[in-house]
Amino acid sequence: MGAHKTARDEEFRTFVGSAWSRLFRTAYLLAGDRHGAEDLVQQALERAYAAWNRVRTADDPYAYVRRIVINEHARRFRRRLVEYPVTVFPDRPAPDGADPDDRAVLLAALATLPPRQRQAVVLRYWEDLSETQTAAAMGCSVGTVKSQAARGLAKLRGASSLIGLTSIGGAR
Repeated sequence: MGAHKTARDEEFRTFVGSAWSRLFRTAYLLAGDRHGAEDLVQQALERAYAAWNRVRTADDPYAYVRRIVINEHARRFRRRLVEYPVTVFPDRPAPDGADPDDRAVLLAALATLPPRQRQAVVLRYWEDLSETQTAAAMGCSVGTVKSQAARGLAKLRGASSLIGLTSIGGAR
């Protein structure tokens, strides 16, 4: 039993090492702040570890755990444990040519979206999932993804027009 548990733990550690940054990025975009994102990922990884035999045999273990992150985020809103994101973001270099102030405004605008719209926008445009993949990850229909993403992008465009950005949610 000891050797099996050690191998299982090592396999899980390897998975966490390879998936942490992508899971954290998704959680950060959903939660709107670093601490909330860390909590989401930790909770998701706790659940994944408890069900590791199912997770590791899934077609895509990363997608399985990403879905746990999304479900954990949704649970927070159902329990009304809403935390308001801070206005100060961690220092990170902006992509070439990007204005860090624009990024902060967009992240703040993203934080104002309702949970389903935020999920749809994050999964479609930051995770670059197809509409079908996003629907599967959110547990809803493709039509719901389309409508939630469209509404979310419209709100983000409204916020971005205040600062003169034009590249939010380009045509796909």
